[in-house]
Amino acid sequence: MIALVQLLIKYALLEPFGVQTTLNAFGITLLILATICIAAAGNIINDIYDIETDIVNKPNTIIIDKSISEKTAYNLFIILNLIGVGVGFYLSHLVGRAAFFSIFVIISILLYVYASYLKRTLLVGNIVVSILVGLSLIIVGIFELIPAMTLSNQHTQVLFFKVILDYTLFAFCINLLREIAKDIEDIDGDYKAGMNTLPIAIGRERAKHVLTVLNFFPLAGIIVYVVSDLYKQPISVGYFLLFIIGPLTYVSIKTFGASTKKEMHHISNMYKLIMLFGMLSLLLYKYVILN
Repeated sequence: MIALVQLLIKYALLEPFGVQTTLNAFGITLLILATICIAAAGNIINDIYDIETDIVNKPNTIIIDKSISEKTAYNLFIILNLIGVGVGFYLSHLVGRAAFFSIFVIISILLYVYASYLKRTLLVGNIVVSILVGLSLIIVGIFELIPAMTLSNQHTQVLFFKVILDYTLFAFCINLLREIAKDIEDIDGDYKAGMNTLPIAIGRERAKHVLTVLNFFPLAGIIVYVVSDLYKQPISVGYFLLFIIGPLTYVSIKTFGASTKKEMHHISNMYKLIMLFGMLSLLLYKYVILN
């Protein structure tokens, strides 16, 4: 999904409008490679630290110590991080902005700190990992638009950067909701591992009610966006109603009445689908601009 959305931002949002960009096909490939390598490394270290909780929460899908050893997993974590950060270092110098290299280092460090410590703290881990998800979008704007910005094209560059920021905010919100849903789903294993997630702190039922309420914030924001910006575009309105507003409304209703681990898993997967369809709406954006 990371690779898909980065390609969509470049080829569905920026390129069709002739926006001044920095990266060619080779450059965007390097950016995708760096991002997914660091993300994959983050997933590996997360799995390593989650062995105890996964034994309870999802014993049939454990990889560490079953398919591969913990030592091999650590080696893969180091190798993928080195590739990701190394490619990020090269790419930053390629666009003439050496300071951009620090973004890859910070993301790599935060993913490790999240897996080893932050995910055990109340909401902080959820918020940090959701920010990192948003960074996988905004990093395209940073590398594509900022180095190519001049006095003459500044207005256009800022306009499109704001569009990417809107999608970044959407990704942050949906991922945060999904993280909370996963915490409710995994409460048994997390409690055994001594974590302090939201459902452990306030109880499963109260956490469900919090999730239901929080779900209305992105829902309300998207409805306002559709009413104010898309009302003259029936295809775009239909897309948002069918694939984003409808599913978010369904999730709100489903969350309120969810009582089993299976139902929470379904809600978590629904958030993933909503995220995907939200990103795919970038394919419609040129119709909004041309309106």
